Amino acid sequence: MKLTLLQISPKLKKITPQEFSDYFNGIDKKSNLIIFPELALNGYLLKDAVFEDAYSLNEIEEFAKFSDSCDLVFGAVLKEENKFYNSAFYCSSGKILKIHRKTALPNYGLFQEARFFFRGDGVESFDTKFGKSFVVICEELYNASVIEKIASCKPDIVIVISNSPARGFEDDELLIQKQWESLLCSTALLSGSHVVFTNRVGFEDGLGFWGGSCVVNPKAQIVKKAKLFEEEKIEISINKKLSDTQKYLLRQY
Repeated sequence: MKLTLLQISPKLKKITPQEFSDYFNGIDKKSNLIIFPELALNGYLLKDAVFEDAYSLNEIEEFAKFSDSCDLVFGAVLKEENKFYNSAFYCSSGKILKIHRKTALPNYGLFQEARFFFRGDGVESFDTKFGKSFVVICEELYNASVIEKIASCKPDIVIVISNSPARGFEDDELLIQKQWESLLCSTALLSGSHVVFTNRVGFEDGLGFWGGSCVVNPKAQIVKKAKLFEEEKIEISINKKLSDTQKYLLRQY
């Protein structure tokens, strides 16, 4: 299974399918799954513009068509019955396979998500052509019950999309990066799964995003990592399906 992680700087606006198509330039045609960051179709600091820039389900279906030959995961604001959700979409064979609505809406310090979004119902596994999968949006992975649920399900792949701002500068390191890598590695080790993290970069109203997208194997080893603060495309091939015995052995050695 070949993964492509697109560490991009999303535009702070509602983009069109044509603008979305530009992101696919130069991607290996053998990629099986392409993963974008959280709110890749909107940008993060929408504030009141969320009411104008949200997508209907019909509009999202136009973006899903890009998954005709390669599965896609991307984030966008979804409007449903006058409610707005920070959502992730898993698309396959030209259609939306799974919609995940973010359940953990940070509302402290830099974050004001609870002012503009409704909460989703929960984090659930779903089946894809690559096995049992989870999609998690940013702050949700800071919830121990979410990691516990993932660990108990033993999925084949866990996809984490994020808009994590840079904070906690320590010499040549970022505290937030170390925290994230600890969470990702713990999730991989406890679940016996590959964990894929795609974070954005760029600036919005002075808020900077650090990137550092990475792939973690079931042994909790970071096998591929993107640069900090720069747009980057990373590609990697992973074993898409591990038997329960293989998962057990990987956790022992």
